[in-house]
Amino acid sequence: MLQLGHRIRKKRVLFVTTKNIDYIRNVQELNFLKQNAAQLKVIYSDKRSYTARIFEVWWKLMVSGRNFDVVFFGFAPQLAAPFFLKYKDKELIIDFFISVYDTLVNDRKIFSVYNPIARICHWIDDYVIKKADFIITDTKADAQYFIHEFHGDRNRFKTVYLEADKTIYYPRTQHKRIDLADKFVVLYFGSILPLQGVDVVLEAIERLKDEKDIFFQVIGPVSKKYRIPIQDNVEYIDWLGQEELAEYIANADLCLAGHFSSRIDKAKRTIPGKAYIYSAMGKKMVLGDNEANRELYGDSDHVFWTEMGNAKALAKVILLQRCSQYQSRNCQ
Repeated sequence: MLQLGHRIRKKRVLFVTTKNIDYIRNVQELNFLKQNAAQLKVIYSDKRSYTARIFEVWWKLMVSGRNFDVVFFGFAPQLAAPFFLKYKDKELIIDFFISVYDTLVNDRKIFSVYNPIARICHWIDDYVIKKADFIITDTKADAQYFIHEFHGDRNRFKTVYLEADKTIYYPRTQHKRIDLADKFVVLYFGSILPLQGVDVVLEAIERLKDEKDIFFQVIGPVSKKYRIPIQDNVEYIDWLGQEELAEYIANADLCLAGHFSSRIDKAKRTIPGKAYIYSAMGKKMVLGDNEANRELYGDSDHVFWTEMGNAKALAKVILLQRCSQYQSRNCQ
């Protein structure tokens, strides 16, 4: 954060985001800005609809003044691109956390690479990268991809890894439910995006259906498009607030971080947000073996690696950790 601190220290900063204000990246960046900026104004929206949030942020940008030294566009600066010209004489910092082109074309495959809309997405990403004075990415692997794909100036890029909100996610004593007291609890949570590889997780769960001393908790909106195992040793929870989620994580014996998809290149270039949370809570976790995860995590007593896209390999890691915790049990 040293380079970023030099750019905003004792300056008047406008921070803009279209994501909910308590989003992990927003919290991290706002805490840093509050500690270093001379003045800080924040433009955001708390409306539930993302579309409504975008329009409210646009309105606030239109009526806002220009008495700032630095304008920091947080999550999805592409959505604020029309306002880059308004602040062209200010220093522009962007968090290029996601690429519109990479997300809609390569990741979610909503548009073919040959679709005219894909070319528009590419142009928007290219535009904000060219206009920004300083560009933050979440991994070095992502930075390298953006530099190559959008011909960005390498000297303008800086990797700043995510940080979990440690007021919520911190180590605590395990208190399992009575019915899970003698179970090896494996937890997975997420927003169930394709690159997360929930299909790999679900297949691994199905492979371990006869392991009655292993119990899985899957937290997140799992779509019916997936083959969802219905068996005695798994429960599905649509979603939880952060405080309650932290309690579930605390009571797990092993947490699945990912990313597990091998079909989406972006999965190899990003570190899952849940990995930062598990790490902050001191939990044992399984990571997909890729260059992004290896940037930050090495071999340790709390980190275990699995081949991406391989449910059989993931199931084996889970079994090995169960056996490691309960050495007296039959682990053949």
